[in-house]
Amino acid sequence: MTTFWEWISAILILTGCAFAFTAALGIVRFPDTLTRMHAATKPQVVGLILVLIGTGIDIRDDVNVWMLVLTGLFTIITAPVIAHLIGRTAYREQRHRDGLLRINELGDEAELDVRPGPRDSRP
Repeated sequence: MTTFWEWISAILILTGCAFAFTAALGIVRFPDTLTRMHAATKPQVVGLILVLIGTGIDIRDDVNVWMLVLTGLFTIITAPVIAHLIGRTAYREQRHRDGLLRINELGDEAELDVRPGPRDSRP
């Protein structure tokens, strides 16, 4: 039965590495910040979680498994927040391709944030 778990662990680790590699390629190859942000968050997080699960299976009898769980948990919690902040900053600095956004949900809000004057006088 140990060989079975070693194979499962190896498959998960290699699959996670493949996801992380495609994320790295996306970061290098994509043309603007918003598409790079997508490559940096989704496949990278999935790849890391797969590697952590594979490693957890490999060292399932060790106490350090809980460190892997905490690492995965913190990654899942912080990755969306970081992606949101990067996307919002890229949008405000106009670092996206023209015609990329079909719906401009932040158009009025971004203009209100850069307007000088007291905050209470907003319409």
